[in-house]
Amino acid sequence: MSENQKKYNVAIVGATGAVGGAMLDVLKRRDFPINELRLLASERSVGKKISFKDEELEVQLLSSDAFAGIDIALFSAGATRSLDFAPAAAAAGAVVIDNSSAYRMDPEIPLVVPEVNPHAIAQYKKHGIIANPNCSTIQMLVALKPILDKVGIKRLVISTYQAVSGTGTKAIEELDQQVKDYINAKEMKASVYPHQIAFNCLPHIDSFLENGYTKEEMKMVNETRKIFEDDSIGITATTVRVPVYYGHSESVNIETKRKITVAEVKELLAIAPGVKLVDDPENFKYPLATDCAGKFETLVGRIREDESIDNGINLWVVSDNILKGAALNAVQIAEIFISDYTN
Repeated sequence: MSENQKKYNVAIVGATGAVGGAMLDVLKRRDFPINELRLLASERSVGKKISFKDEELEVQLLSSDAFAGIDIALFSAGATRSLDFAPAAAAAGAVVIDNSSAYRMDPEIPLVVPEVNPHAIAQYKKHGIIANPNCSTIQMLVALKPILDKVGIKRLVISTYQAVSGTGTKAIEELDQQVKDYINAKEMKASVYPHQIAFNCLPHIDSFLENGYTKEEMKMVNETRKIFEDDSIGITATTVRVPVYYGHSESVNIETKRKITVAEVKELLAIAPGVKLVDDPENFKYPLATDCAGKFETLVGRIREDESIDNGINLWVVSDNILKGAALNAVQIAEIFISDYTN
């Protein structure tokens, strides 16, 4: 950050949560031009001290009056609080970047992955709010965008293997405790999830809908179509919670509109923004959840043709769900906003 660069007043809503903490880390790592940083949370966290660079910042109460003078408000406190307080932040003059599901499918609110549809940020002027997509959608679309641009996409079949951190701190603690109980031959108790998550896979993320899919699965369907601006893409998803702490993994089967070879896909992804190609199976090199934790890139590998159809490609996509799936994506949106839409 240069000495003469304009600085901005930034608020983090949900500052004491896992994503809020990651937002602080990303702002620091990317040297975001901050003048004042205001940390906001619910009453039980008020007064808590959080370190940022060389400062000790005190958490303040989230309220409709808490956004005076704020330029950018990063929200990660759940849909209810976003619905309650994001309009107040926007009315106070802040641009809200919301990590919840509250506004994602609102046709007047832009839903943005910076590597995919940065042009959509311009729509923020309607309501002062920009939506951050679902974590599993973000990483997939970063990998798919170069393929979409090159040959078009007709259909997607997606299976996800999602880390417990996507549920929150209590889920991480539950997995921890269940592993300890297993080692000590104690009964494993489940409260966050309906079943034991340790040494298990749960084909159930978010609540079930009347069509038999979960909300998480339909988020991937609907958000992908909105971001790609194409309702004609056929999409089906199965989302699974697995006993991994950080990093969502995805098997993505793509039916393209025109033929593309494995070599061409690798060439595209090797230079794609936000992507790191990890595809050397002969030497056992492929994307792993343990390798993506703490990294900004989305890892892509296991690229191969689907031999059951004419224009089919398979990908294995892995990314840190707290970073690119949430905090990093939000900060990248903020960076484009200050670069392209402020004086």
